[in-house]
Amino acid sequence: MSIKTILVSQPKPEGEKSPYFELAEKYKLTIDFRPFIHVEGLSAQEFRLQRVNLQEHTAVILTSKNAVDHFFRIAEECRYPVPDDLKYFCVSEAIALYLQKYVTYRKRKIFFGKQNIEDLMDTIKRHKNEKFLLPCADLLRDKIPETLEQYKINFSKAMLFRTVASDLSDLKNVYYDLLVFFSPGGIESLLKNFPDFKQNTTLIAAFGPTTAQSVIKNNLRLDVHAPQPNAPSMTAAIENFIKEQLKKKKK
Repeated sequence: MSIKTILVSQPKPEGEKSPYFELAEKYKLTIDFRPFIHVEGLSAQEFRLQRVNLQEHTAVILTSKNAVDHFFRIAEECRYPVPDDLKYFCVSEAIALYLQKYVTYRKRKIFFGKQNIEDLMDTIKRHKNEKFLLPCADLLRDKIPETLEQYKINFSKAMLFRTVASDLSDLKNVYYDLLVFFSPGGIESLLKNFPDFKQNTTLIAAFGPTTAQSVIKNNLRLDVHAPQPNAPSMTAAIENFIKEQLKKKKK
């Protein structure tokens, strides 16, 4: 079947330049964006039930911008003055730069990796005497705490926010040729909003192994999967699929 309409389960990219916009123009596609999940912060009361004492920690490991936002939010709600000498370990430079929203960047001890916890471990190991706080969501990937435990890092996990399904009831009678997902939470949101969902000819694309596993686990058909050696991004995988369909049409 030919793809004409695509729904991407993420917010619309900011700015005018995006591989999605280029893809839409190149193949005359209609691409809509709609987050299937959103983040909600835990209340200070919910946080306190975890019995995590912020003041005991000398460093914080930040794995997302959400973790940054909710760490400072909870600190304020718990009336915890974030000390100037607190050390920040960020999994990417983008997250480290995002800290400028809350702290004077040049006056703080901020370290960052390339993109994931493994990249950051050499730096964390050099500061093994710190007591680390790991702000996280309810759906924290096991890989992060497992890696910290593997290197015997002294850390506390603090759930500060949760991922919940968005209300998609307005999409009930809207049809798309391709649905694009980036997390198991997106698949769960689809089935929560539409418990009678039948895939039929609707194509499903998934980014990452856990998202792909969630598609299959829920008895749905996985049609497009990224990343792949010839398609490191979701847009590249979609374009490859479209090209294959066009080839079949010509035969």
